[in-house]
Amino acid sequence: MTDTPIYLDSCVVIYLIEQHPAFASQIAGAMSGSDDLYAISPLVRMECLVKPLRDHDANLACRYRQAFAAFAQLSVSARDLDLAAQLRADHGLKTPDALHLAIARRSHCAALWTNDDRFAKAAPGYAVDIRTL
Repeated sequence: MTDTPIYLDSCVVIYLIEQHPAFASQIAGAMSGSDDLYAISPLVRMECLVKPLRDHDANLACRYRQAFAAFAQLSVSARDLDLAAQLRADHGLKTPDALHLAIARRSHCAALWTNDDRFAKAAPGYAVDIRTL
């Protein structure tokens, strides 16, 4: 196991928990085939819980909360917000995406797993497209 976790974008966690037919087994296979540590931030938690809360789906919300415990929990700092602002200015990322990347970088994550092509432009070689796992 490496000391540096892999940051999971919200979409990756959503695909896993909701068993996305095209991506869930691919992601789970990549995760189970390694000794890596995986991390999420409070932003990931928030984004993942929107749908079950909006739909009043207590079962799905509970499944998410249970799954969150399996991941390292990263914090959000003022430094992350400053870096996110710079990433927005430099690469045109949306605020949540800039914040995901800032948190992952500041936390010294080894990579950021996503399926969002905008990350590849802002962080080539760092953002890993889950479709290529």
